[in-house]
Amino acid sequence: MTNSTLHDLVTTIGLDLGKNSFHLIGMDKHGKILWRQKLARGQLEERLANRPPCLIGLEACAGAHHVGRRLAALGHEVRLIPAQYVKPFLKGHKNDYRDAEAIAEAVQRPTMRFVPLKSSEQLELQALHRVRSRLVGQRTAVINQIRGFLLEHGIAVRQGATRLRQALPTILAQRDDVLTPRMVHLLEDLCGDWRQLDTRIEAITSQIEELARQDPSCQRLMGIPGVGPLVASAMVAAIGNGAAFARGRDFGAWLGLVPKQISTGDRTILAGLSKRGNRYPRQLFVQGARAVLQQQGSWTKHRFGHWLTGAAARLHGNVLAAALANKLARIAWGVLYRARDYAPGVPMQPA
Repeated sequence: MTNSTLHDLVTTIGLDLGKNSFHLIGMDKHGKILWRQKLARGQLEERLANRPPCLIGLEACAGAHHVGRRLAALGHEVRLIPAQYVKPFLKGHKNDYRDAEAIAEAVQRPTMRFVPLKSSEQLELQALHRVRSRLVGQRTAVINQIRGFLLEHGIAVRQGATRLRQALPTILAQRDDVLTPRMVHLLEDLCGDWRQLDTRIEAITSQIEELARQDPSCQRLMGIPGVGPLVASAMVAAIGNGAAFARGRDFGAWLGLVPKQISTGDRTILAGLSKRGNRYPRQLFVQGARAVLQQQGSWTKHRFGHWLTGAAARLHGNVLAAALANKLARIAWGVLYRARDYAPGVPMQPA
């Protein structure tokens, strides 16, 4: 059998991505391996452009969305798989061809969960959020370092970045009894780092807010209580139109806002939050829920207000915030998936 005939019989391709080279495994409809190939990055599209459309599986990793969009434009069906779902199909010791074979096996499973291809706009928005998150973490580290240095010299400041910012000028000017000139100079440098990070965070936040104002989906999401530009844009960047989930409950589970289940022998055992999936949007939804909890007077405006009032009387504050975050996430999925505005007094369709 010639090589061209073998290529025509291939219905599924497992593609293991690398920085400079890709490894491919071609399988027929029965799962038999027909060929193995190693291609340079520049050869991939040329090699797959003239072959019949087939199912191509890739691990969801850096660069996968770009490659997936290019292959989908050639007429192939491209599916991205989370790396942890490929691992069970790996046989023997790890190498690139076995990774590609495992991907080809996993992509054919009817119950496999796939990652939707992200557009370039989604990736750009996601990049802004990731940079902002990194800068916020660096700012927190600088604040904690300033607090630590002050505490080592016997100066304790009340909790909160605002209180520390207000107290620092007085401390640096008047506490020369415990702070040496060298330490004062070091703290002033750290304050400069803090101000610089504040400026960068504000600039990136402004960009995100501007993009959110221009996006219809983000505009609809921002009508939900507790959902501002950051939450809305992060959600759109992560899941697009929400079509990857069959219902809002699945989206809440993906965010890790549901109890962890450890059940066996017909016994249902529920633990704390599963905290699975993407940590960043989960944190944003919890922060949004805490903002709603601080505005108790507005609870009655929303359909979930009666539930929230009853839950507030019996649940711990952290548990209540997580439960409300799950409810807001499910509402947000319904608004995004059905492309309609949020109406406070109107129940969403079952999700």
